[in-house]
Amino acid sequence: MAPTQEQVTAALATVIDPEIRRPITDLDMVKSIEIAPGGTVRVGVYLTVAGCPMKDTIRRDVTNAVAKLDGVTGVQIDMDVMSTEQRKTLQTKLRGDRGPEKEIPFNQPGSLTRVFAVASGKGGVGKSSVTVNLAAAMASSGLKVGIVDADIYGHSVPRMLGAAERPTKVEDMIMPPVAHDIKVISVGMFKPEGNTPVVWRGPMLDRALHQFLADVYWGDLDVLLLDLPPGTGDIAISVAQRLPTAEILVVTTPQMAAAEVAERAGSIAAQTHQQIAGVIENMAWLPCPHCDERIAVFGEGGGQTVADALTRTLGARVPLLGQVPIDLRLREGGDEGKPLVLTEPDTPAAAELRKIAANLSKRSSSLKGLHLNLSPRR
Repeated sequence: MAPTQEQVTAALATVIDPEIRRPITDLDMVKSIEIAPGGTVRVGVYLTVAGCPMKDTIRRDVTNAVAKLDGVTGVQIDMDVMSTEQRKTLQTKLRGDRGPEKEIPFNQPGSLTRVFAVASGKGGVGKSSVTVNLAAAMASSGLKVGIVDADIYGHSVPRMLGAAERPTKVEDMIMPPVAHDIKVISVGMFKPEGNTPVVWRGPMLDRALHQFLADVYWGDLDVLLLDLPPGTGDIAISVAQRLPTAEILVVTTPQMAAAEVAERAGSIAAQTHQQIAGVIENMAWLPCPHCDERIAVFGEGGGQTVADALTRTLGARVPLLGQVPIDLRLREGGDEGKPLVLTEPDTPAAAELRKIAANLSKRSSSLKGLHLNLSPRR
């Protein structure tokens, strides 16, 4: 016996759009369902845009979902493209009816997304590697995670995550690519092919950051990580203005010269009134290949020095969250787009990064700053 219309619809409700991460039935992407007496099911599917990069994935998932039903002898998929009106309706369904100046969802009352801005005083301390691996560790634990590659000039997050897809534009809403269950956006995804530089000044940088935060459809994230450029330049200031509730994560190496510069990067919180979540010391030590000793390649104590100095500057405790040892596989994983915390989670470096991610993922039981939507009753 051929399946019923209701059974096919229920099967299609299990198909999740790979970009929006919601069932295609909720997104009005099912155009039609036709069931022949012999058991052949013909499904019409709306794509959000022509040339949708996820077209083959949607076709495969719809076919597999319907083919599992009893009585189905064949599945045919017809692809169509949403009209302008349908895309506008979809945008309103996802993000509401916004005014001309789009709001940043993470600033709205009741937002439960915790935002971390990963900063460093100078380049070369492994800030992007730390960001990517923290995000991968959080996502593997079941959290919904996103990354903004805010290092406009030195963007490297897409390569480190293996995110090869380009974003999809639905009206004025941008669907971010997903890699290792992490939504990610970067200026590198919008450039023409080749390693061309980005030559922008302050206002352009601020506008790009706002678009990454407001125009991208992030959905309901648990954690958003921003990989900031080194130092205290335009992007760091824009983050403080655009995301005043973002917590700063300072990455340094044990070397005193790097620690002094990292302290300056963290001290910006005193002027912007942001909270510092803590300090991460990367490249803390190298395991001796012939003994149980730790080799202090870049010296010792830089991370704790930064944490203590920021504690004195801000008048509030800034913890040293962890010390990540040097591991060649951490670099190799970044080049291959495979975070170490996923490929070899039990290595010392991966274990330390997973421990830091777990601690950052813990929520305070305090209700401070949370909008409760209460009103007095007479």
